Amino acid sequence: MNVTINGEARDVPAGATVADAVLSLTNATSGIAVAVNDEVIRRSAWEATELTEQDKIEVLTAVQGG
Repeated sequence: MNVTINGEARDVPAGATVADAVLSLTNATSGIAVAVNDEVIRRSAWEATELTEQDKIEVLTAVQGG
């Protein structure tokens, strides 16, 4: 199944979830926000939210700085 994650085309298995997409990018456990097709997905829904063909996923990580 073809999706776009942070602007990059990726092939993911059928049944892949938002949680799977996040894990493909980072092992961070906090400071992450995800949107699928411009809709923010709550962390509590990541495991239950399956991706579909041509979804556009944006995974954002908070960065501290000064």
